[in-house]
Amino acid sequence: MTLVQKARLKSLWVVHFDCGGCNGCDIEVLAALTPKFDVERFGIVNIGDPKQADIMVLTGPVNHKNKRVLRDLYEEVPDPKMVIAVGTCACTGGIFHNCPNILGGVNKVVPVDVYVPGCAARPEQIIDGVVLAMKKLAGEAPEEDE
Repeated sequence: MTLVQKARLKSLWVVHFDCGGCNGCDIEVLAALTPKFDVERFGIVNIGDPKQADIMVLTGPVNHKNKRVLRDLYEEVPDPKMVIAVGTCACTGGIFHNCPNILGGVNKVVPVDVYVPGCAARPEQIIDGVVLAMKKLAGEAPEEDE
């Protein structure tokens, strides 16, 4: 691992995108950024520019209208990148899975590296998911067969 890669792991930048749903997981993602949970202690910063991000945090189910936007955002994030699906809706489509305009979880459009289930996923779970993504980027976490 090069010096640049090691330094990058100490200051990961996260871009958050909500595909839809009830926004419960979005509130929990933002709660993880508050001083109570202090995700910045890991060097993680939430930014709005996907071209500078290392990790994508996705919430909500994918529908026909936002699948192209999601795919475009994914392609703008430089490699190597990690994708975290937060909440049951992002993982499987959740309570919206039978709706005619819903494709399902975000894995129907982009590859997902870490799943954080829950309705709504708690900030502690989200932080654990981001730490797991950091370990996967560093090559420390075992790869799981899905």
